[in-house]
Amino acid sequence: MKLVNIGFGNMVASDRIITIVSPESAPIKRMIQEGKEKGTLIDATHGRRTRAVIITDSDHIILSYLQSETVVSRITEDEGQLPQEDGEYE
Repeated sequence: MKLVNIGFGNMVASDRIITIVSPESAPIKRMIQEGKEKGTLIDATHGRRTRAVIITDSDHIILSYLQSETVVSRITEDEGQLPQEDGEYE
């Protein structure tokens, strides 16, 4: 199990992450609201603006102040993968 720093020393198990998305779209905003109501939302922003929403396989929703690209680069750094030119990973 590899842990990824998502800001302020908060860590997430990289093998539990399903997706990392931007918080700007209406469906993601609804998911965040539903997570608050169900008690599955984890706010790791420390009061800062949310820039990435991490969805896990346990249906937890994690908010991070780091940008999605930063979190992805930290995951791929740990796994030794390098991004290809078109943004895809090997």
